[in-house]
Amino acid sequence: MSIENLKNQIKDYAKDTRLNLSILTSAQGITQNQAYGIALASAYSTRSQVVIDSILGEVADKISVAEIEAAKSAATIMAMNNIYYRAIHFSGDDELAKMPAGLRMQVIANSGIERTDFELYALAVSAINGCGACVEAHVKQSYEHGVTRQGVQSTLKIAAVINAVAQAVFVG
Repeated sequence: MSIENLKNQIKDYAKDTRLNLSILTSAQGITQNQAYGIALASAYSTRSQVVIDSILGEVADKISVAEIEAAKSAATIMAMNNIYYRAIHFSGDDELAKMPAGLRMQVIANSGIERTDFELYALAVSAINGCGACVEAHVKQSYEHGVTRQGVQSTLKIAAVINAVAQAVFVG
């Protein structure tokens, strides 16, 4: 599978989504490897096997095994964190928010790739999962690691496009 194959599966009602897939090769403020890793983490987050297989088929020979594993880790750890921190935020309970989460999340600090890259992967997944608290935290961390606003915007655009692609493939 490849992105070209994926594009061929997207019908004309989602033409904009199909055309927006070019963001993977035109993203600004991030490296090409970062764009590929962000796309893969986003694909894993959509849970669409067609999208995962297509993105992985496109990037597997362009990024390292460590980057592929980190994309899986970002999707997995943020699936937990996004639910927990979004619920804490929605609760409106300041005392609950002050309590330690007590959840193991060592992979964030020890992902096997550059911390900046993992922050971007986690940001993309958090955007797809709709956790404002996590998006805010990962944007802040990305800035602290030298990512520009353009890089953050590109990350969010990749996440949005990959999510839309999964929707288009699902709808058929």
